Amino acid sequence: MRPVGPALRLSAPAARRFLVRVLGLARPHRSVAAALAHHGFVQLDPINVCGRMHDLILRNRVAGYREGDLLRHLHGPDHGPGPPLRPGLRVAVEVHAPGSGNLAVFPLEAWPYLAHAMEARAQRRGGWGGRLSRAEERLARRVLQEIEDRGPLSTDDIDHHGRTTTAWGTQGRAVKVLLEKLFLHGRVLIATRRGFRRVYDLPHRVLPARLLRAPRPSPEEAARFRAHLRIRQRRLVAVRRAERPLLEGLVQEVRVDGLPPCLCLREDLPALEADRAALGGDASQAVRLLAPLDPLVYDRRLTAALFGFDYTWEVYTPPARRLRGYYALPVLCGDRLVGHLEPRADRQRGRLEILSRRVARGVGVAAAVRELAAFLGLRPARGGAEVAPPGHGPASPRGRPSQAPLP
Repeated sequence: MRPVGPALRLSAPAARRFLVRVLGLARPHRSVAAALAHHGFVQLDPINVCGRMHDLILRNRVAGYREGDLLRHLHGPDHGPGPPLRPGLRVAVEVHAPGSGNLAVFPLEAWPYLAHAMEARAQRRGGWGGRLSRAEERLARRVLQEIEDRGPLSTDDIDHHGRTTTAWGTQGRAVKVLLEKLFLHGRVLIATRRGFRRVYDLPHRVLPARLLRAPRPSPEEAARFRAHLRIRQRRLVAVRRAERPLLEGLVQEVRVDGLPPCLCLREDLPALEADRAALGGDASQAVRLLAPLDPLVYDRRLTAALFGFDYTWEVYTPPARRLRGYYALPVLCGDRLVGHLEPRADRQRGRLEILSRRVARGVGVAAAVRELAAFLGLRPARGGAEVAPPGHGPASPRGRPSQAPLP
């Protein structure tokens, strides 16, 4: 069964312009809700060196986006020490993306598919995030009852001093590890955050009842959702042959020189046709600083083949092996990835420092650095926006990416 018609052929420059456009970098979305509807989800990450991952992703994609707007959209405008948002007012939910260990924010309509994945994980034998042991189940009954009686709780609110193995293989508080597993299984959800600390509650006090009563998808429908979600997130994807029948009616095959056969969404065909027909270099040459896990660079193989840019997020790479820096941001100029720089927010002094930079000759990044600094409520450190000396072209580092452990 073929899910697509005859393949469309696209030049590499047209494919790059197409991706910049359909990934929301050429024309911003009007709201966080519109961005979530378009991309399917936005990945969350707690590390805050120069803004958190989700804020760095959305500041380039949502008109007027402010730091923290995603969490305000998720948990209400006054999320934090106050009471959690009432279920009937909630418009989004944060859970782990199906099939991965990545925490992300999804629109509410994704819930039945997310719940299907969590319930399957809870029955999985073996692995850190699978079925609970008898001892864990006994502790779970106590913890769930305490949440039922006391209301939303963080791990610090529960008095228990037992220790156990974390997802990283280290020793940690048993209650914290258990709540992470109950969250993976959908038995608790994040009701709000204090700072960025999770506050858990029972699902019926977080989500509208209609969602909790919604029928679960079939295994085939769940697999179709996962395959579709990956293409919604990246917009041009090489998929496994077995996945293609799942996407029938949703996608179009695209051939680009130097790439394996790829699929795009049929809803994106108008943008693809426009870029295939474009002859000149009339694309904006605006310089942007992207998030390390921005959808444009998330697929390292496609990014290297299409943009000639080999990039790895090195947060989990041992310092001696880092080639870019702890939290280096890719630099996008028009439809070209031209290097990277490593900012650090010094919030005590109110300034944004640039620890290292390696950018193609002739590309000015000062305006992009000022824009990031303003977004963070800081000022650029003097001289911090300079481009590397001539001869320092785009980086072509080697090595494999290091990822956090998957639950």
